[in-house]
Amino acid sequence: MAGSAILACGSGEAKEKPAGLERIEHIVVIYAENHSFDNLYGLFPGANGVANAGAEQKTQLDHDGKPLPHLPPVYDHGKPAAHFPQKLPNGPFRIDAAPVNGRTDQMVPNPIHNYWHNVEQINGGKNNKFVAMSNVGAWVMGYYDGSKLKVWQWARDYTLADNFFMGAFGGSFLNHQWLVCACAPIFHDAPAHMRAQLDEHGRLKRRPTSPASVLEGPVQVFDGTVTPDGYAVNTTQPPYQPSGIHPAAEGNPDLADPAKFPVPPQTSKTIGDTMSAKGVSWAWYSGAWKLAQADSHQAAGMKRSVIYNRQAGSPNFQAHHQPFNYFARFAPGTKEREQHLRDDEEFLSAIETGTLPQVSFYKPSGRFSQHPSYTDIESGDQHIADLLERLKKSPQWNKMAVIVTYDENGGYWDHVPPPSGPGWGDRWGPGSRIPTIIVSPFAKRGFVDHTAMDTTSILKFITRRFGLEPLSGVRVNMGDLTSTFEFDK
Repeated sequence: MAGSAILACGSGEAKEKPAGLERIEHIVVIYAENHSFDNLYGLFPGANGVANAGAEQKTQLDHDGKPLPHLPPVYDHGKPAAHFPQKLPNGPFRIDAAPVNGRTDQMVPNPIHNYWHNVEQINGGKNNKFVAMSNVGAWVMGYYDGSKLKVWQWARDYTLADNFFMGAFGGSFLNHQWLVCACAPIFHDAPAHMRAQLDEHGRLKRRPTSPASVLEGPVQVFDGTVTPDGYAVNTTQPPYQPSGIHPAAEGNPDLADPAKFPVPPQTSKTIGDTMSAKGVSWAWYSGAWKLAQADSHQAAGMKRSVIYNRQAGSPNFQAHHQPFNYFARFAPGTKEREQHLRDDEEFLSAIETGTLPQVSFYKPSGRFSQHPSYTDIESGDQHIADLLERLKKSPQWNKMAVIVTYDENGGYWDHVPPPSGPGWGDRWGPGSRIPTIIVSPFAKRGFVDHTAMDTTSILKFITRRFGLEPLSGVRVNMGDLTSTFEFDK
C-alpha cells in the first residue's frame, strides 16, 4: 500500500511551471477541521475508499499486538457510553446506519488526536492501532455516507484528491503551523511538566493505571505538549492575545492551566514572509477575529467573553488555530498584523466586491469548522458550501482556484498509509489522509486525483505559481496540486 502512494505521486509531479498556471490570479484556502478521508469520503465513487482497505488495515490490534475479538465500547470520559452499541465487529462501520443510526447534524465524541498517538495509530503504515491508542474506543472506526452533504456535490463536480495527507502527525495546532511554515514551533525552554515521556522505542510511556487491554478502558500515557528536545507538537497557546490563556494570567503562570504556557514568539520563515518579499498580496481571514481581538483588550480580572464558549450562538473562537499569531513578525502593533490578519466579515466583503488578495486563507470559527464534540458536520458543510457559492459568483471567479481541505484527521481511522522516506516524510509527518477538494474554472471536472500530496503541497502550489522562495520544510517528492488543473479549456 505504501508503494502505491509513492507511485501515484510520480505521475502527477510537475517538474516545471505548467503552461497556463499564470491564469490563476487568486488562490483561496478553506481550512476545516478533524476528519479523515475515509470518515467523510470513504464511499465516494472512484476514490480509494473503505472498500479498498485490506484486512491488515481493517483489523485493529490490542496493546499486546493481537487482533481484538471485537471492538471495545465507545468510551465517554473513560467509561462505556451505554447509548452506543456494544461489541461491534472488529473493523470499520457506518455511523449513519444500523446499529449506530447516527446523523451528520449530531454532536459526536471527540477522538484524541495528538502527535505520538497518531504515530502509534499509523503503526508503520498498518493503520491498525487506531482503537488501541484512542480515548473513545470503537468510535474512531466509524465513517459516514457523505453523499447527502453539500460539499460532496462540489467534489463530484470538480476535483477530489484521494491521496492527500495531513502535513504533521497529531492535531490542529501543529498542522496549522505546517500550513504556514512547514515547521514545528521551537520551545527549547519548555518546563519539564510540558514534555512528553517516551520509552526506549520512542513511544509514550504508559501510566501504571493504564489498562492492559483497550477492551478494559482507554490507554493512559505520559503525554505532553512539547517533545523531549524542545519542539511544541500538541496544543500550546500563542505568545500573543487572543490566546487560550486569559489576559489576567499573563505573567502569572499560577493563574493559568499548566498545559497552556505559551510558545515563545517564533521567527521561522513563513509563506507569508515569502509572499510579502515578492510583493504578493495575501491575508489570513478568521471567523470571530475582531471579537477575539476585543476580548484580548479587556481589563485583568474581567470574565472571558462568550466567544470562546461552546454554547449555542457562540462562534467558539479557537486561538491555537491562528498560526501567524505565534510569530514575532505578526505581533500586536505591527504593520504586518494589521495588514494580513483579518476578520471573516472582511473576507465575505472582499468576495462580493472582487477585492480578494492574490492569496487568501480562511479559517472558520469553531462553530462552523466541523470539529467533533463542539459542532456538527452539517453546520460546517452548509457554511463551506455557501462560501463556494459566493466565490463562484465573485467578480474574481474566472481567475480563481479554491482549495477546501482539513487540518487533520481528528483521530479517525483511515486505511491508506502515509508516504515515508527521504523526500516524502520526516519526524513530523505526514500523518493520516484527509479530504481535499479543488474548485476552480481550471479544475478538472468530475475527477479523482490519486497523486500523493500533503499540506505542504499547498505551500508548493503557492510558491510555484508566484515564483516564491521555497520553504525548507516542504516535502520535495509530494505533488504540488497542478495535477488537478487543466488550462487548455
